[in-house]
Amino acid sequence: MHVRVRLDGARPLGWHVKLLRRIGEIPGIGVLSVDDAPGPGTWPHTADLLFRLEALVHGLRRVGSEPIPGAELDPWRRAAPAPDLVLDLCGDVPAGPGIWRLVYDDRPGEDALLAALVADAVPHLALVEDGATRAAGRLGADRPGIVLASFEDALARTVTLIAAALRNRIAGRTGAGATGPGSVGHRGGLTVPRLGSRAGRMLAGALVHRLYRLCYHAPHWRCGWRALSGPDLIELKRHPGTGWTVLPDDGRRFYADPFPIAVAGATHLFVEDFPHATGKAIISAVRFGPNGPDGAPVPVLEEAHHLSYPFVFERQGCVWMVPESSAAGTVDLYRATRFPGGWVKEATLLSGVVASDATLVEHAGRWWIFAAVRDAEIDAPAGSGSFHDALHLWSAPDFRGPYTPHPANPVLVDPALARPAGRIVARGGHLIRPIQDCADGYGRALTLARIDRLDSDGFAQTVIGRIAPGPAWPGNRLHTLNAGGGIECIDGSGRASRARAIAGA
Repeated sequence: MHVRVRLDGARPLGWHVKLLRRIGEIPGIGVLSVDDAPGPGTWPHTADLLFRLEALVHGLRRVGSEPIPGAELDPWRRAAPAPDLVLDLCGDVPAGPGIWRLVYDDRPGEDALLAALVADAVPHLALVEDGATRAAGRLGADRPGIVLASFEDALARTVTLIAAALRNRIAGRTGAGATGPGSVGHRGGLTVPRLGSRAGRMLAGALVHRLYRLCYHAPHWRCGWRALSGPDLIELKRHPGTGWTVLPDDGRRFYADPFPIAVAGATHLFVEDFPHATGKAIISAVRFGPNGPDGAPVPVLEEAHHLSYPFVFERQGCVWMVPESSAAGTVDLYRATRFPGGWVKEATLLSGVVASDATLVEHAGRWWIFAAVRDAEIDAPAGSGSFHDALHLWSAPDFRGPYTPHPANPVLVDPALARPAGRIVARGGHLIRPIQDCADGYGRALTLARIDRLDSDGFAQTVIGRIAPGPAWPGNRLHTLNAGGGIECIDGSGRASRARAIAGA
C-alpha cells in the first residue's frame, strides 16, 4: 500500500515527522511519500507569539508544534507511482475516493484546531473520505486553558488516531470512533485582538494560580464514604440523600482513589496516599468497623515510583492488587501475603505503556484490562499527549496474563468517555463502567456507561448517567466510584490550607 501525505512544505512541523515515522512502522505500508508544496498559508503568526509567551510563563517545550527545517522531510521525498491513499493535512486536495482529509470541527488545518482551543472547546477530529467518516474522536488536554499545552496534546493524539485508522483500513476494520460525536462547527476567526486577549487571560490566570498555590495545596483530593444499605450510585444515578462522610486527613497529605474490599468478614479501604512534601504517592489501607474507619490509613505498599488507583480483588483464595504505576511504564500485579499488607509483585501484565487507572474485569471467559493510554513516542518512552482521552483494551485467558492488545486500539478517543473511574460491575445482565469525565479538565465528573460490546472484534458503550460535584459533594471534581464490604466510596477535590498543615505539624 502506498500512502502519500499532503502537508504544508512552507511550514513543516515536528508532528509531521512523528506522523511519517509512525506511518512507516505500520505493517502493510509499502511506500510512504510526501507532497510538501506550500499550503494555503492560513496559520496566524501571532499564534506563535502566544506559544512563546506560554512556553516562557509555564516552562513548556514546543515539540509537535515546533517548526522544523524542510530537510527533515528528505527521507520521504521520492518519486513514486500514484498512491493508494492520500492523507490530506492541508485541505487542498480535491475530495474523492482514496483521499482522507483531516479536519478539526469540520475545518482543515492546524489553525482550525487552534481556534477550538482558543475558544476553550474540546476539538473534534475526523478523517473524512468522500463525505464518509473513516475515524473520529474528541481530543483531550491535560492542562486546559493553556493553549500550547493543549495544542501539543491534540497533535500527539492526532498521530495516534491517524495511525490507528490506517491499521484498521489495512485490516478491514471500522475506525476508532467512526460513529462518534458530530462536529460542532467553526468558532470564529483567529484575529490579533482575540489572540492578544487570550494572552492577557493566560497571564492573569497564571498569577492567580501561583497565588492560590501559596495558600493552598493543589490539588487536594478527599475520599467520601457511606454505609450501603439501599440503592447504590449506579442505580440512583445521583448523590444519595444521606450524603457522604469524609475520610479525615492531616492536611499534609491527601487520600484518593478509594477501593473497599471485604476479606474474611472484615472491610478494608485501600487508597492512594499522597504526601504533599514528597509529591510521590504510596498505597495505604484502613480497616472499617461498624461506625467507620478504625484510625487513619497506614502504608501497605511503596515503590520507587508513584502509585495510585489500588485496584484490589479476590481470586483463588488470595487478594490481588493492580495499582497504577504509569510512571514506571508498566501495569503490575501484586499479591498480599499478610493482608492488608505484605504485597509482593507476582507479574508484570503490561510493559512499555503509559497506562492510567488499569481496571480488570472478567467477561465471557476472558479477562480484560481497560486503561487510558498516552501516545507512544519513538524518542520519548514517557509518551506524549493527554492521559485521559484514549481507551485501550487488552485481554487474556487468566487474570495473570499473558495479555494481548485489542487489534482496534485505541477503541475510543474522547476525554469525556475514556478514562476508567472504578470497578466495572454486573447489573441486570450488563456490565456497567464508571468513567472519568475529563472533557473540561481532569476528573470533573463521573459518567456511567453500559458496555454493549466487548470482544476481540470491537467495543461499544452507551452512557446511562452522569454524576457531578455539587451541594451533596462540594468541590469541582469527582472521579472515582467503588463499593464493597458494605460501604460505597467516591472521591473529589477539596482545599487544604498550607497554614493548617503547618499548624498541625
